[in-house]
Amino acid sequence: MMHVSYAECMTTIQIRNVPESVSRALKARAAAEGRSLSDYLLREVTTLAQLPTLAEMAERLAALPPPPPSMPPAAAMIRQAREEAGRA
Repeated sequence: MMHVSYAECMTTIQIRNVPESVSRALKARAAAEGRSLSDYLLREVTTLAQLPTLAEMAERLAALPPPPPSMPPAAAMIRQAREEAGRA
């Protein structure tokens, strides 16, 4: 069995041409949370990587079963319930 160290499972990402205003805002957010900029950004990109893309979301939506064809509009259902309550 081959042993893989923790460091071998990590990579470094570099972002070029970050506007100074963006850099200052991110540093301020990290500091407000008591985190280093690196830790703050790692959490943010991890969250971003876990979100579905628009294409993935469209694929999921396309896979959903169609709604029942006989389902009345919500307004009609509310009107009917009010009419029935008025008769009681």
